[in-house]
Amino acid sequence: MANASPDLDNAEAQRQLNNNNRPSSSGFWETECTSSKLFECSRIRALADERDAVQKKTFTKWVNSHLSRVSCRIADLYNDLRDGYMLTRLLEVLSGELLPRPTRGRMRIHCLENVDKALQFLKEQRVHLENVGSHDIVDGNHRLTLGLMWTIILRFQIQVIKIETEDNRETRSAKDALLLWCQMKTAGYPGVNIQNFTTCWRDGLAFNALIHRHRSDLIEFHKLTRSNATHNLQQAFNIAEQHLGLTKLLDPEDVNTENPDEKSIITYVVSYYHYFSKMKALIVEGKRVGKVLDNCVEAEKIVNRYEALASDLLDWIEKTIAVISNQKFANSLTGVQQQLQAFTTYCTIEKPIKFQEKGNLEVLLFTIQSKLRANNQKLYVPHDGKLISDINKAWERLEKAEHERGVALRKELIRQEKLELLAQCFDHKTTMRQAWLNENQRLVSQDNFGYDLPAVEAAMKKHEAIEADIASYEERIGVVVELAAEMEVEGYYDIRRILARKENILGQWSLLKELVAGRRTRLEKNLALQKTFQDMVYMIDWMEETQVTQAVWERERDTPL
Repeated sequence: MANASPDLDNAEAQRQLNNNNRPSSSGFWETECTSSKLFECSRIRALADERDAVQKKTFTKWVNSHLSRVSCRIADLYNDLRDGYMLTRLLEVLSGELLPRPTRGRMRIHCLENVDKALQFLKEQRVHLENVGSHDIVDGNHRLTLGLMWTIILRFQIQVIKIETEDNRETRSAKDALLLWCQMKTAGYPGVNIQNFTTCWRDGLAFNALIHRHRSDLIEFHKLTRSNATHNLQQAFNIAEQHLGLTKLLDPEDVNTENPDEKSIITYVVSYYHYFSKMKALIVEGKRVGKVLDNCVEAEKIVNRYEALASDLLDWIEKTIAVISNQKFANSLTGVQQQLQAFTTYCTIEKPIKFQEKGNLEVLLFTIQSKLRANNQKLYVPHDGKLISDINKAWERLEKAEHERGVALRKELIRQEKLELLAQCFDHKTTMRQAWLNENQRLVSQDNFGYDLPAVEAAMKKHEAIEADIASYEERIGVVVELAAEMEVEGYYDIRRILARKENILGQWSLLKELVAGRRTRLEKNLALQKTFQDMVYMIDWMEETQVTQAVWERERDTPL
C-alpha cells in the first residue's frame, strides 16, 4: 500500500497558509511593479480572488455535506466558523471523537476559547498549524480560514488515501496517491489522461470515467465528446448527486475554465474516492457475508453427505457381518475354494475401498469442524450411532467376524482337501480291488482240474493256494470299507458314489468267496471220484493178477509131475 505522507501534505497546507498570510496592501504592488506589470499583477489578484471564491463555495458545500449528519448547516464559511461551535462539530463528525464542550456565550473571548479548543485538537492529531491562531478564525480572515479548511480536508479526507502499487513499498503524498487512484480507475478510457487536478478535468470526461468505472449502468460513456464539456460536467455532477448521494461541490463553470482551482477539484474528487472505496468495502463485506453463508450451506451439504456416507458404511458393515458370520460352507472342495476366493476378493478389493471410505469420513468430519470453527459456529455432533467411535466399534466387530470367517474357511478347506484325498485313495484302491476280484473270479470260474488223481490233487493244492491268497486279501477289502465309512462320517459330498462302489466291491468279494467255495466242493468231489477210479483200477488190476495167478496155479495143478 502506498500511504499518503502527512508531513508532505501538512507542509503544502502550511505554505498555503503562509502565502495567504502575506500582506496584501496595494503599496507593495505599486512600489514593485512597473506600469507594464500593473495589469498582470491585477490579473493575478483577480484570479486569486476568483480561486478564493470557488474554494469558499466548494469548502462551504463540503462542510455542509458532513454537518448534515448532525443536522447542522452553515451559510457563510467565514462568518459561521468564527464562534468555534460549527468548527467543533465538524471535527467531531470527521474524527468520530468528542471534543471539549464549547463555552457558552457570544463574546469574543468565548469564541477564541472555542476555536482554540478545536485548533488544540488538530495539534493533538499531528496537524501542523504554525501560522494560524484562534484570533485569525474569529476575525474571519478569509485566506487563513480557507487554509485551515484545506488543512482539515487534507488531514481527514486525503491523508487516509491508500493505493496499492505493484512494488507495494512506494510511499506517496496524499495528493499523488489520489492522482494515482484516478489514473488507475480511468486507464483505458479514450480521451482521458489525468496528469493533474486542474486542466485534465475541464472536459468532464474524467468525472464520467470515474463514475462509469464503478457504475457502468449510469453512464453511456461512448456517447460523450470532449467538445461538449459543460454537458459532460453537468451530467457527471447530477448523476453523482442523484445516484451516488455525493454533494455537488462544484458547478460546470467552476471547472470548465482556463485555470480551474486545484484544491476545489481535489476536494470534490476525494468525495468520489471515499464513496467508491466505501462501496468496494460494502461489496467486500457482502462477499464476506455471502462467503460465510456459502460456507454455512457448504458445511450443511457436507454434514448431510457425512450422514449419508456414515449410514451407508454402517449398513454395509452390518450386512457384511451377517454374511461372513454364517459358518455354513459348501460341502465340496471346489465349493469351499470358491467361497475362499470370494472371501479373498472381499479382503483385497471390497474391504480396502470401505476402509478408505472410513478414513474419508474422518477427514470429512474434520473438514466440517474446521469450517464451522472458522465461521465461529457450533461444532457438529453426529447423531447417535454415527460418531467416528461408533463406526470404529462396528469396524472392530467386522474384523472379528472376518477373522473367524477366515479361520473357519481354512479349517473347512483342510477338511475338504483331506476328504478329497480320501476319495482319491478310495477310488485308487477300489480300482485295484476290482481288477483283482475280476481276475480271481475268472480264475476260480475255471474247472480245469485234470483227468487223473495226480492232476486233481495238484489242482487241489493250487486251489488251496488261491484260498490262502483270497483270505489274506480280506484285510485290503476292509481298508476300502473303512475309507468309505470315514468319508460317510465326515459327510463327503459324493458319498453315494462311494457307498455304491463300496457295495459293489463287497458284492464282488462275496461272489468271489462263493465261487471259491463252490470250486472247492467240485474239487473235493472230483478228487473223491478220482480216488474211486484209482481204487477201481487197483481192484481190476488185482482181479486180473489174481486171475492170472489162478490160471497159472490151475495149469501147474493140471500138469503131471
